[in-house]
Formats: sequence, C-alpha cells, structure tokens
Amino acid sequence: MTLFTPEDLVMYIYHESTPEKTAAIELALQQDWTLREKYEVLQKAVSSLEHTIVAPRTEAVLNVLNYARETAPESV
Repeated sequence: MTLFTPEDLVMYIYHESTPEKTAAIELALQQDWTLREKYEVLQKAVSSLEHTIVAPRTEAVLNVLNYARETAPESV
C-alpha cells in the first residue's frame, strides 16, 4: 500500500492531484480507515476555512484609524 502525506490529501481535496494519484488515493481511502480518518479531519478543516469571516473586527479598524489620526502630520 502506498503511504500518502497530508499534502497529498490536501491536493486531492482541492482537485490538484494527478489522475493517477487521485485514483490511488480513492482506492486507499476505501481500504485504509486511518487514511480515511485523516482525510475527514482535513476535509472538516477545509470546510471550516471556507466559512471564515473575512472582515476585520470593528475594534481593529477603529484602532488603525485612531493610530493613523494620532501619527498623521499636521497640515498647515
């Protein structure tokens, strides 16, 4: 049996692996429960990454604006 790295599984999840490696991973996932568990953990991680908030917190934006206001040179 071929050993697959987490990087191989990530490439598989994102459909970036070669057709040969994809077929080998799919076969291994059917036969190897530890590989399947690792795959499921990575799949959940990818899923949670897709649902992350991309906007900064209001507090962070206000801190940046306050800092900019305090350090801006005075205009004449």
